[in-house]
Amino acid sequence: MDIGTLLHTWIYGKLVGTDEFGNRYYKNKGGSLYGRERRWVLYKGRKEASKVPPEWHSWLHHTSAEPLTESATRARPWQKDHVPNLTGTAGAYRPAGHDFKGGARAHATGDYEAWKPE
Repeated sequence: MDIGTLLHTWIYGKLVGTDEFGNRYYKNKGGSLYGRERRWVLYKGRKEASKVPPEWHSWLHHTSAEPLTESATRARPWQKDHVPNLTGTAGAYRPAGHDFKGGARAHATGDYEAWKPE
């Protein structure tokens, strides 16, 4: 976390809440700027935007006026646990034929027929 953001948060920020990842959400203590209240998040650990739950994302982007409630933080039965963005890491998805997986794709089966205009 940079020192400038931390100082700005100490001076102007009012803690609104935290999420299950330990991220802290703030709003401006003073009035609004150009008719909108300033809102921001301080990430716990590595800065990764995908760690912001949907409910907090809607609050940050002024879709909902009030911070989320306790009932909104409970996961629904159909929701999966958070998986971090693995792009650029060894755990990133690489399909068959990718250069890091040998670069060899399966041979064509011969069932392809090119289109020819009539």
